[in-house]
Amino acid sequence: MVSQSTQNSLSPEAIRDLAFADGRRLELEGVFNLRDVGGYPAAGGRTTRWRALLRSDALHRVDPAGGAVLAGLGLRTVLDLRTEAEAEIAPSALDGLSDRTTHISLLTGELAELPLELDAIYRYMIEQCGETIGRAIKVLSESGALPALVHCSAGKDRTGVVVALILAVLGVPDDVIAADYELSAAYLDTETTPAIAQLQASTGLGAELTQPLLSSPAPLMLEVLAWAREAGGSVEGYLLDHGLTEGELERLRAALLV
Repeated sequence: MVSQSTQNSLSPEAIRDLAFADGRRLELEGVFNLRDVGGYPAAGGRTTRWRALLRSDALHRVDPAGGAVLAGLGLRTVLDLRTEAEAEIAPSALDGLSDRTTHISLLTGELAELPLELDAIYRYMIEQCGETIGRAIKVLSESGALPALVHCSAGKDRTGVVVALILAVLGVPDDVIAADYELSAAYLDTETTPAIAQLQASTGLGAELTQPLLSSPAPLMLEVLAWAREAGGSVEGYLLDHGLTEGELERLRAALLV
């Protein structure tokens, strides 16, 4: 089992270079926040595998050319973490993209019912949505589930928490996990991209989706990891308490590490 808080000796510059590594972001028309989580250092001197796990915002505006690029990745699983309402507002146009598309609404209520502070939303997910988080990661741990793409509407909150917990289980250093999470800020910049109007429409939140809710500060993800460890004794313990088995976590490590 990986230790509770994997430390690293990487400089901030090295961590930033890892986050912005060539090939990490896939730029497709209609998608703003599609990224690979490969190439990160992990436990035992290993590295996360490229093109095995991708994270993204919603896929409803991907054009045929983008669909062809995604199909070329050989995806076995697409995991949609949006609510049913979001999926109805912005249905995916990529049927047949993978062997299996699974919809698991990570939130137990509707988006409009959540608090409007980002840290409160994340604490709610860790404290109240653990069983659903466990179900989502269980899907990815199944034999033959990878390569997989995990997405929600913005690709940073629900997707960010699920991916962060997976990376922690792999032994990726906390600072690197936080840097990966923080990348969303570069691609959902309210001043420079049209992503915001698309998100406001596709989530149904409209003007309530404000700049603070679209941020992705690295310290917040460090808190998320700390909350999970506080609840379960370790990130592994948190996931084991919420439906995962040791065998499933080992299968995830075997599939995602080189």
